Amino acid sequence: MAPRAISRGITRRQALAAALATGVGVGAIRLIGGSMQQLATSRSATASGWISPLSSESARVMHLLRRTTLGYTPSQLEAALADGFNKTVDRLLESKPAEPPAFATADAPGGRFAIAQLQQWWLDHMLSTATPFAERMTLFWHGHFTTDYRKAANNTFVYWQNLTWRRMAMTDLRSMLLQVTTDPAMLRYLDLATSTGQNPNENYSRELMELFTMGAGNYTEDDVRESAKALAGWQLPPPDSVGTGNNNQRLPVYSSQKAGVFNPRRAYRGSVTYLGKTGPLDAEGVIDRILAQPSTATLIAGKVARQFVHGRPSDDYVARLGDAFRRSKYDVKALMHAVFTSPEFTADKSYRGLVKSPTEFMIGAARALGASSLSRVIASSGAGMGQTLFDPPDVNGWPNNESWISSNTVVARVNFVTAALGQVKGTLPPAADAIHGQIDGVLSQQTASLLTGAADDRGRWFITLASPEFQLK
Repeated sequence: MAPRAISRGITRRQALAAALATGVGVGAIRLIGGSMQQLATSRSATASGWISPLSSESARVMHLLRRTTLGYTPSQLEAALADGFNKTVDRLLESKPAEPPAFATADAPGGRFAIAQLQQWWLDHMLSTATPFAERMTLFWHGHFTTDYRKAANNTFVYWQNLTWRRMAMTDLRSMLLQVTTDPAMLRYLDLATSTGQNPNENYSRELMELFTMGAGNYTEDDVRESAKALAGWQLPPPDSVGTGNNNQRLPVYSSQKAGVFNPRRAYRGSVTYLGKTGPLDAEGVIDRILAQPSTATLIAGKVARQFVHGRPSDDYVARLGDAFRRSKYDVKALMHAVFTSPEFTADKSYRGLVKSPTEFMIGAARALGASSLSRVIASSGAGMGQTLFDPPDVNGWPNNESWISSNTVVARVNFVTAALGQVKGTLPPAADAIHGQIDGVLSQQTASLLTGAADDRGRWFITLASPEFQLK
């Protein structure tokens, strides 16, 4: 795992800042940058190359926590190790999501509060929650049923959607599809709120099939046009009142009605031919026909496998998961249980086979440090790594796995470690606990050498959190 030399590592300013904050020499920082750059330039950034410890029960437990919890604290690790792998899987799946605190300005007129406030609210909850798997699944569905806050144009709607995915994350796909179809943020984002029977908008009908369920190649352009007719008629909920915004603007205030309303006068009247059947059809009927297609279960199962198991799962594995998902009537909890208890999940080739997303990396670092007050640093660092909550790059959501690693994002990750350690005052937890409890004590020669040469625990923390080992899960 020797790092490839690079001509331009971390910049001089970044290296000096890191050295000043941690006591680690500039040469050591460049070596970390070189190892990370190897991840960025390798043809297979997540190819293991590590000696897998997954024959050990404790290693399997830590592997499970890395994949499911956005990071874990020493006490959470201790509890999971005491329970063992199977009991920890059951506890993760059965735990009711901890409710986040109410967002104070959610009913601001027009939903006009800064998105940064909402981002920090969610990050604060990620850092402190007793049910981090619920937040990991909320993030998963946020990336799948993508909504951009700018197009939604009302941050109250975005807040409601976040609450929805937390509440529904482990329910069933049919309920989720019915919900997202009438979700106010989605009604705005993909223009279903403006769609009428006389002038149907095809944006939502297309993405519903291509990205959310069946996948490209499993429907026709006629299916897009016909389902757009069947889905027409939904519009935004009525406001509860009118309030005064900036510059004395009169703006709607939303608080009670959190779903769109159906207006039959705006709907399509007549039969449609959709996915091979002809007759009257509404939104519920569209979703039921989609769920009758085997490709829907396969698409969701494949996405789950790529995010939780391996960046390139086999077709046979995805098909097996998809079949089980469909037989369970699209029960998400059943799907996740099948994933976590499958041999593929703890196979040696899965060990460090995925790259942590920026949010996973930063929340995981903060939780390992026992630092619950880093939400501002995390919020300001995500864009440099390619992930800003509530602001995905496009309707496809965020990329995955090795796409997170580039020369620029590597620098941003190391810079975050510097900033985070600079915010944590006083005595840090023992770095040895993180070396064994976060990265299994499985180290490259370069990382082991740097840790041996570090002057103090702050330096060892920097090396651990900035190491390639900690970027992987």
